[in-house]
Amino acid sequence: MSESEAQLPTAFVADGLLWKRWHVSLGIIVVATVAWVLFEWTSLPFLTICSDVLLILIVLLFLHANYAALRNKQPPTLPELVVSEEMVNNVAASFRVKINNMLLIAHDITIGKDFRIFFKVVICLWLLSVIGSAFSFFTLASIGTLLMITIPALYSKYGGYVDKCCGVIHRQFSRHYRIVDESVFNRLPRNISKDKES
Repeated sequence: MSESEAQLPTAFVADGLLWKRWHVSLGIIVVATVAWVLFEWTSLPFLTICSDVLLILIVLLFLHANYAALRNKQPPTLPELVVSEEMVNNVAASFRVKINNMLLIAHDITIGKDFRIFFKVVICLWLLSVIGSAFSFFTLASIGTLLMITIPALYSKYGGYVDKCCGVIHRQFSRHYRIVDESVFNRLPRNISKDKES
C-alpha cells in the first residue's frame, strides 16, 4: 500500500469531521440521532436491535442473490474478509502492553504508593458515577458523537477566538489550582507506608 493510499482513510475522516464532506457529517448525525431514539425512547435492548438489524441484512442479501440467480444475472460479489495472523499478533501485543501498564498503575494506586493519584482517581470515579446516574450510556454516546462532529468544525472556523478565551480560562484555572495545591495537596503525604518506624 502506497503512502497516499494509507493517508486516504485519514483524509476521509478529517474531511468528515471538518464538514468538508457535509453529507458524511450529516449522515453521522442522523445515524446517531436515530440510534439514540431507538435505544432511549423504545426501550428495546441493545442485543435485540443488533440481532434484528443483522437478520434483516442477511435476509436482504440472500433474497438479492437468489433474485439475481433467477434472472440469470451474476450474483453480487461480497468482499472476502480475512484477518492475517500478523495483524492479530500485533493487536494482541499492543493490548498486552496497555493492559499491563493499566494494571501497574492500578496496583500503585491501591497499595497507596502515591496518595495524590489515589485521591484524583477517587474524585474522577465519583464524578463519573454522578454523571452516569444522570444520563444513560446511549445518551452519553449520542452527546459524545454530536460533540465529535461539531467541535472540530467550529474550532476550524473560530480557532483564534477560542484559543484566546481558553488561554484566559487556563491562566485563571492554573492560579486557582496552585492555591488548592499549596493549601491541600501539599499537606497530603506522598507515600503511606505500612511499616511506620516509631
